[in-house]
Amino acid sequence: MRRRHHFHIDHAGHSVSATVETGQRVDVEILVDGKETGHGITHGDRPVSVPVELPTDPPIPVSVRTTPGPGVPRCVLEIPDGDPHVMSPRPY
Repeated sequence: MRRRHHFHIDHAGHSVSATVETGQRVDVEILVDGKETGHGITHGDRPVSVPVELPTDPPIPVSVRTTPGPGVPRCVLEIPDGDPHVMSPRPY
């Protein structure tokens, strides 16, 4: 059975959202400021990291690491030379 999970964080004045659709194949979609900027696929409980950029001047390369399970998925925003930031789950 497939199920969708949503996560969000604001960083450096930009909105980063992730939608994780779980099941046998796990699809991860990343939106930055409401625009799709990255997509990743994994299987089972294997983590996947999706690289994206924050549209600053110059752009900041970041990645969203998703751990699908076991249990409820988790998403973390990884920033070069910085601590990872846990993305908050959203109920929609």
